[in-house]
Amino acid sequence: MTAPAVIDWAVAERVAIAAAGREPLADSYHYDSLAPDFARFTVEAEALVESHTGLRSAHGPARARVTDRAGWIRANVASFQRLLGPFMESMASKKRSSKGPGSNSRSNIGLMGSVGRTLAGAEVGALLGWMSTRVLGQYDMLVVENDDEAEQDIVYYVGPNILAAEKLYGLPPAEFRLWLALHELTHRAQFTGVPWLRSHFLSLLNQTLSGFESDPKRLVEALRTAARQIRAGERLFQAGLVELLATPEQRQILGQVQGLMSVLEGHGDVVMGRAALTRVPSAARFHQVLHQRRQSSGAVRLIQRLMGLEAKMRQYQEGEAFLEVIESHGGPEAVDHLWRGPEWIPNLNEIRSPERWLRRVGELQAAV
Repeated sequence: MTAPAVIDWAVAERVAIAAAGREPLADSYHYDSLAPDFARFTVEAEALVESHTGLRSAHGPARARVTDRAGWIRANVASFQRLLGPFMESMASKKRSSKGPGSNSRSNIGLMGSVGRTLAGAEVGALLGWMSTRVLGQYDMLVVENDDEAEQDIVYYVGPNILAAEKLYGLPPAEFRLWLALHELTHRAQFTGVPWLRSHFLSLLNQTLSGFESDPKRLVEALRTAARQIRAGERLFQAGLVELLATPEQRQILGQVQGLMSVLEGHGDVVMGRAALTRVPSAARFHQVLHQRRQSSGAVRLIQRLMGLEAKMRQYQEGEAFLEVIESHGGPEAVDHLWRGPEWIPNLNEIRSPERWLRRVGELQAAV
């Protein structure tokens, strides 16, 4: 029997699309220029990234897709369903097995009840809707092979948001669009050009999720802890509510995930900057504008802290700083060591103290 979904994904999609609203520039005559521009710049960016990194995709040429906010939401709902599929099946199975003859029926309602699934869908939808108003581009990797592969391994560009950013900051479209493509194509090169990286990332994700319990009481307690920390001016856990819900063992795995993501985001920014030197004269200004855009305040900042999105924003800076240190010790080729295997990837502590990583990989090299 197929397990019922813990999250009502149809509700998530509807709520997200409603929350996203409509960017007025979606109807602009400039919108028609996006698809041909990104088709061309994606090809150029892929070649530039390969020449600067040596990473060549094993999945063939990249595919670009310009979409609106609703299209981005639908793509991410589908991606979440693929990523969370094993976790959701496990949760549902635990709920079914807990329903024995002597069990209390009320204890079995939990998140598996229709009301719980609807509320979970609404919460996910609200987050996706908010994110859809800010994201400019995204590489959606191949998560599950033989599961609608035509809708995976795609580089998305959110047209209305790109047009809005260009207008708000007065950005030259041709340069800015190539610059965006460089970042997303670097991520694709990482996940499709490093043979072990995709499976390693998905394995870490599954390890993290597999230990979570579906007890709503833990979520309520995590929310109370988060609120208490914020009121006291304390620093929220790096991964927001995800880490508050995690066991000590899971936090160790989260440290590996955060270290990996810092490397990937920092590497993406570094490659983007270097590949743009000859083709994007305004790259330094773009970098400054995007940095300011990431530094939100007020209610937006609170949402970022609760959901762990603020941690992702720190990953850019911390990853770049880490790469700068290791390159100062071993030159640009030192970055290539990161792609030798999972054991060469720094954890979060090593990201923040690169000398620890240098010491550890020195021992790894001596043992080879």
